Amino acid sequence: MRACFGVKTQLLISRVFSRPSTAVRWRAVQTRLLCSPPTGEEKPQHSMLRHLTTKIKATGPIPVAEYMREVLTNPVTGYYVTNDMLGPEGDFITSPEISQIFGELLAVWAVSEWMAAGRPEQLQLVELGPGKGSLASDVLRVFGQLRAVLGGASVSLHLVEVSRALSRLQAQSLTGSRGQEAHGEDEPAYRRGETGAGLPVSWYRRLEDVPAGFSIFLAHEFFDALPIHKFQRTQKGWREVMVDIDPEKPDQLRFVVAPSPTLASSTLVQVTDLETQLHTHTADTQETLFWFGTRQGFKGHRLHDVLSSPGSADLTADVDFSFLRRMAGGGVACLGPVPQRTFLKNMGIDSRMQVLLRSCGDASTRQQLIASYDVLTNPAKMGERFRFFGLLHPRRLARPAPPAGLKLEKKPSPAPLPVAGFTELGLS
Repeated sequence: MRACFGVKTQLLISRVFSRPSTAVRWRAVQTRLLCSPPTGEEKPQHSMLRHLTTKIKATGPIPVAEYMREVLTNPVTGYYVTNDMLGPEGDFITSPEISQIFGELLAVWAVSEWMAAGRPEQLQLVELGPGKGSLASDVLRVFGQLRAVLGGASVSLHLVEVSRALSRLQAQSLTGSRGQEAHGEDEPAYRRGETGAGLPVSWYRRLEDVPAGFSIFLAHEFFDALPIHKFQRTQKGWREVMVDIDPEKPDQLRFVVAPSPTLASSTLVQVTDLETQLHTHTADTQETLFWFGTRQGFKGHRLHDVLSSPGSADLTADVDFSFLRRMAGGGVACLGPVPQRTFLKNMGIDSRMQVLLRSCGDASTRQQLIASYDVLTNPAKMGERFRFFGLLHPRRLARPAPPAGLKLEKKPSPAPLPVAGFTELGLS
């Protein structure tokens, strides 16, 4: 596999890594997806279930997107708002929680792109859905090791987080006692602080509240948690699948097909090239299709019925990267997606592993390092399942303009700087 980063990026990697640092298919509306709950299944969270049933009784069946939005981000009982869902004791674990190497490599990526952009005086690192703050912490640690490279650039961290509970965990990890919540509700940032190295950190509920400036955005496992609509093709055309109360079991929910077009299904019909707009296409009238892919629930690191105990489990969807490309439009350069294994190996994960293993004398720690490397890169685990996707300014991949004036000899235009981590470069 060829490496896809330039000399500057290789120097960054060598400087940082030369020393150790501390689908299941929904076949029919009546079929319950992933309905093999873990042993000792808890009773439904009555507060969220009661909220949803009251809402449905008042307005009728709700779209899957609205169900997902309520279950995950309701300000009172939403899953992301009230639960500590990450890590071995939570419902799922993410790559930054598995190994520090993941965040270190993304830090090198961020600095290399900052350099390729002409070393702006300002560098804002913006993370969407920052979990426990592990990724941001690892990135900032590498930034500290590269202070000589960053020079006098003004570096700041901006976290977009809707969960107050998670923001407190992030603040504890990143700022400790050097932070506080905002006094006024109308302030853009609801929490501010600074790291031990003096870097400012701010928390926001909305992306549009992040101040303007040169920014590098990280959105790890973010788009798979956005609300999606669900559709089914019937003899009358495309209809939206809704969430309703089961008439035979009033304390349970079920999926139903809307008898007439909804706003979402009407919009779907207006799409001219349906086969490319939807993730899957089939002639089977019982197939259901998604904008973003398969809907799944996770609880206690196991698959969970998406309609059972709403508010107690995470809901995710496979991201349709072609849809993201179309939504990004022609104003950006889209890179990838490439498998996580490919990206991490191109960024030097093997070299970093060798450094860590050489400096580690404890057998159990070495075994943990090897196991985490396997989880991140093994094709049967996260290596192929997870993907990296980059959005850059088109100038980043543009060839330099040839000099004006008399030319004594014709030389080919220099190629644009390669982008670290990606083997395939191209404009969308």
